[in-house]
Amino acid sequence: MIIPESFLWAWFALAALSTVYVAWDNFVKGNPEETVMKWGWVLITLYMGPIALALYVLTDKEPRPGEHAAFIRPLWKQGIGSTVHCIAGDATGIITAAVITTALGLPMWIDLIVEYVAGFGFGLLIFQALFMKEMMGGSYGKALRSSFMPEWLSMNMMAAGMFPVMILLMMGRDMRAMEPSEPLFWAVMSVGVIVGFFTAYPVNVWMVSKNLKHGLMSVQPATSVRPDLPISASSRHAEEIVS
Repeated sequence: MIIPESFLWAWFALAALSTVYVAWDNFVKGNPEETVMKWGWVLITLYMGPIALALYVLTDKEPRPGEHAAFIRPLWKQGIGSTVHCIAGDATGIITAAVITTALGLPMWIDLIVEYVAGFGFGLLIFQALFMKEMMGGSYGKALRSSFMPEWLSMNMMAAGMFPVMILLMMGRDMRAMEPSEPLFWAVMSVGVIVGFFTAYPVNVWMVSKNLKHGLMSVQPATSVRPDLPISASSRHAEEIVS
């Protein structure tokens, strides 16, 4: 089936508008979320468009001043946050590698190996260990060691969803999907990330429940935090967990 480019451009427009809103709400309006998660939401919305926007509004957008910590507390929302942090790094690595490997005309099986390594490497070394080292006591090495297994599990579940989508759609009849200069290529990446997000979600919920990863966080002024509400739904384990 040949997908009309008008449909693709309409999706890209919605994704762009959604990304602008999420960026504005986080960085201008000041949603009380950790900076690394703010960037995670921006990247995820760029890839997943209005689907990510809906998830953001349902799970992390502060409903009213001072209510963010209580709003993000449920485990299912914490699982969404954990998945956002994972997919933002992994998908960025995968998509960057996909642009390079397809431009070079490499076979699909080599593409997937390079993309897996790039996604896992970017997610682990940058989005997990580097961006979260302060939460882990300021040691990059400690953050790297603590991040390895949770990142590996999450990356594998993401790849289990994203890679079959890429194989199916890129190896189909419409060869535009193999060209980074074509809108269809970016649409395939978007669909792959969406599927990968939801296949990675269950394991992220499990890891948050076992204090192996953090989910959403809340950064509130000390004077505005009620003593009966935690600053983060997972902050009690901030020294033990990793995202």
